[in-house]
Amino acid sequence: MLVEWAKSGEDVTAEIAAGLDRLDAEIEATETRRILGGEHDRANAIVTIHPGAGGTESQDWADMLLRMYLRWTERRGFKREVVDYQPGDEAGLKGATLMITGEYAYGLMLSEAGVHRLVRISPFDQAARRHTSFASVYVWPELENDVEIVVDEKDIRVDTFCASGPGGQGVNTTYSAVRITHLPTNVVVSCQNERSQIRNRDAAMKVLKSRLFDMKIKEQQARLEKLGGEKKDIAFGSQIRSYVLHPYQMIKDHRTREQVGDVNRVLDGDIDGFIKSYLKAKAAGTLGQAAVGDE
Repeated sequence: MLVEWAKSGEDVTAEIAAGLDRLDAEIEATETRRILGGEHDRANAIVTIHPGAGGTESQDWADMLLRMYLRWTERRGFKREVVDYQPGDEAGLKGATLMITGEYAYGLMLSEAGVHRLVRISPFDQAARRHTSFASVYVWPELENDVEIVVDEKDIRVDTFCASGPGGQGVNTTYSAVRITHLPTNVVVSCQNERSQIRNRDAAMKVLKSRLFDMKIKEQQARLEKLGGEKKDIAFGSQIRSYVLHPYQMIKDHRTREQVGDVNRVLDGDIDGFIKSYLKAKAAGTLGQAAVGDE
């Protein structure tokens, strides 16, 4: 028996290494579940991406972020669906909504909510100058059926239009896309992914209810903070992460100081390191924010 084990030493070593990797993954998953104990952390996620000022530059950056999250969902084994995509005038996008289905999708993606900053040599600038672009990421939980958010039909305006965007030539020939405006709050959502107007309306209503729920929670938090005199350390609207491609390559999260030099790997969807650092810092109460000019 010992002789046979010695002869197969390489196979045993590989098996032990694989077992240790599985154990590490299980420990990490358990730790993630412990940290993600919020009411909606296990829910699916609704993610919206919008470019900042800067025209084509920012629109292209927003499209890069969408691709990064699509690749991340592939790595995690999550299902995802781009339910709304508004293409930019020359490149990139003016807005996109992504629905991610998987356990803890919302809890994980919430770490990405905020302003993302890109510094690079612009591919759209003939003088090859360095440009800084911004894009915002918003994240909401997909609500369960037992969460009561009532939307009165008289409070919404429903418009239909021809879908646009990459792929799906068939959807562009009929008025299947749906845009819903919630009149009391002026929240506007749209869905154009499906060929059926009814299915697009259902998907848009789901996004609308999630956004209204998010607004309700934030209003409650604001009232509590006002009563308690709580001061926020993190300034709303500041970048949470910088992606520098020139004059050096570095991605840095300003809340955790986590940084990575392999920008291509991150932009290809490997963002778990940033997510884990955020979750651990949040659980420990050590989240911070960059000073102005901090790369």
